Amino acid sequence: MKQLFKQNAVFISLSLMLLVALGLALVCIPKGELHWWLCNHHTPACDIFYRYYTQTAEWLPYVICVALLLFGRVGNGLLATSCVVMAGLTTQIVKHIVNAPRPLTWFAENMPEIQLPMVDGVRMSHYFSFPSGHTTTFFSLFFVLSIIATNYLMTNKQLTGRKTISILLQIVLFSLALLGAYSRIYLSQHFALDVFGGIVVGLLISMICYAIFMHFTGQKWYNYHILRKNKA
Repeated sequence: MKQLFKQNAVFISLSLMLLVALGLALVCIPKGELHWWLCNHHTPACDIFYRYYTQTAEWLPYVICVALLLFGRVGNGLLATSCVVMAGLTTQIVKHIVNAPRPLTWFAENMPEIQLPMVDGVRMSHYFSFPSGHTTTFFSLFFVLSIIATNYLMTNKQLTGRKTISILLQIVLFSLALLGAYSRIYLSQHFALDVFGGIVVGLLISMICYAIFMHFTGQKWYNYHILRKNKA
């Protein structure tokens, strides 16, 4: 685990700073006011972008997991798959236990005078708000990709500029996860608290999965390459 924190220090640090900022906002600003302030910045371009970008959480993880299984080491593919699946299952269990109202329902009951901005073509949900499943998926996916990529960079000493590439890559992956998380607030599908919970679940599940899989990195099955083996 020490290696994980060292190699992914940028992604983890940015995530912690985001959680601290969100945590302070949640403590200092009432729920409704915070959501209104965060979601009330709509433009036609952003409406299109966030409408389609948020949907990538529903299919992109599976495409990447299959690609890792086929074109990379089997162990990395299974690690990524485990992170995404376990994070998703954990989120769904918590959702159904808490059964919190989504912003559209909450505002209708508590602040009916406010009309939330809607985006054409987005099907609005009403319950099972906490935590945000899409946010969980975005952070678990891009964090595990950071783990896999930084490990590859650090173990290939022939590559030049490894540290710089690793830092830039972690910033890009974190930014992609952040955009996915914000899309849920922008579209008024979730509150900031839901996103906070999704980030925590996504990161923790990925760390747990890595802690399990790291014990098998030296075994033959982990380093097996499906397509390369078939071509041999």
